[in-house]
Amino acid sequence: MRIIEIAKLILAFGFALPIMAHAETKEYNLVIARQNVTINGVTSNKITINGTLPGPVLRFKEGDDAIIHVTNNMPEDTSVHWHGLIVPGNMDGAPGFNGTMPIKPHETFTYQFPIKQSGTYWYHSHTLGQEQEGLYAGIIINPKEETIKSDREYVVLLSDYKHESAKQTLQHLKSSSDYYQYHRKTIIDYFKDAKENGIVAASKNSLDWGKMRMLPTDLSDVTGYDFLINGMTPNENWTGLYKKGEKIRLRFINASAMSMYDVRIPGLKMTIVQADGQDVEPFAVDEFRFGNAETYDVIVEPKDDKAYTIAAEPIDRTGFAIGTLAAFMGQKGEMPAPRPRALLTMADMNMELMMKDDPNMDMSNMPPSGWANANAPEGTKILDYSDLRSLKPQSDLREPTRDIVVRLGGNMERYIWTMDGHVFDPKRGFKVDFNERVRLTYINETMMAHPIHLHGMFVQLENGQDMDKLPSKHTVIVPPGKTLSVLLTADNPGDWPFHCHLFFHMASGMMTQISVAQPDAPKIQCPKWICLQ
Repeated sequence: MRIIEIAKLILAFGFALPIMAHAETKEYNLVIARQNVTINGVTSNKITINGTLPGPVLRFKEGDDAIIHVTNNMPEDTSVHWHGLIVPGNMDGAPGFNGTMPIKPHETFTYQFPIKQSGTYWYHSHTLGQEQEGLYAGIIINPKEETIKSDREYVVLLSDYKHESAKQTLQHLKSSSDYYQYHRKTIIDYFKDAKENGIVAASKNSLDWGKMRMLPTDLSDVTGYDFLINGMTPNENWTGLYKKGEKIRLRFINASAMSMYDVRIPGLKMTIVQADGQDVEPFAVDEFRFGNAETYDVIVEPKDDKAYTIAAEPIDRTGFAIGTLAAFMGQKGEMPAPRPRALLTMADMNMELMMKDDPNMDMSNMPPSGWANANAPEGTKILDYSDLRSLKPQSDLREPTRDIVVRLGGNMERYIWTMDGHVFDPKRGFKVDFNERVRLTYINETMMAHPIHLHGMFVQLENGQDMDKLPSKHTVIVPPGKTLSVLLTADNPGDWPFHCHLFFHMASGMMTQISVAQPDAPKIQCPKWICLQ
């Protein structure tokens, strides 16, 4: 009898173990092609994925094996980068790194990797200007056990659409870095400044800006975009339906090439529950500033049957991406009034450089930051990075063994952008040991914000929280003239792209790499403060 019982147990485990260990394979076919796309009545040749712009949302479950066949039907090379996903280096989709080659015209490449995480992410091209021209879409990964409760959910993917080609945009910027700056200060603004602050102060301010070859209106250096939600213009009114009293999860993705937004839903509080796909302690806000390549998941709870407007206003105030939460199709909320455009101030300039230029500069009367000014009504709660707290305690609480300083710079006159004083050079970059704990300190020496993205790994943002509560992010906005730091556990071997996610900043040089050694490689021998190739 006992032998029979043991046999039954062995048989039971024999059947059970493969079921428990087996991961489901989720397979997709993506076809990338060029075709005519009409936005706001203007038809342009753009890039589609399976015939749509943006492409289809890919859905997985944590623990799945992803198999994605990408066919290139264009007459040019292409690639797909799985933004925020922890994948092997040769599957990351950035040509030139980790032995990755572009997908040649009329060929198919199969990406295959395990899904090790959950959350909201996205995918896009890492070849030429294809990201701006339409090659992007969302990725949703459900966790093994859902901790965020909602009655329904929607992807809200923001993008900036330009009728001209990315090549034309870059040519314009190279010919004149302020080519797209239509909102400039005028002689009337000068007299207004003189009336408020005196002629001497107004003249000095004007000369200072001229010396830096910068414009105080230069919050965004490319304008003239149409702003879309899920590929739809405000007139097309993307709509997500709801029933009164439901909890609705909105998965926001900023897939824009060059646009950051202030996002709000007038009349509704938004409870932030994820940042860059990682669970955070729920936190209620009225709006949040949304950097390129970031994602935020929020919960909203409409208490009635009215239409609510999802309003994403670019920080240069040149339009809106608009959608609607509605009780029935055809409802449309009120169009919000545009907010005033903020102006950069000397507080948005790197203080170290300012003091070098003028050691006698009086810092006591420095005006407040223009970047931080959303011109929101008094009492508006705007998400601050310091509000983010990881829901799950961080597993690596080691202090960093060394600091790596990353200076973000540029020459606006020539439209060149740099990391660590250099434009991209495949022979340069930062080397770290496998599983080494380092601090990356970003020093922004420019008057533009830069969303900095590291492939292959997450960083923990040092935002004033205890180390076990630091939020994990794959993309971090570094404000103008400010210093910000993150912690990195280098646990994914390979050569990982490290760049600004403002597309034309990356294309003009603001990119390098972080090389993580193989687990069995000898330890790096170099000065403690930095390891350069």
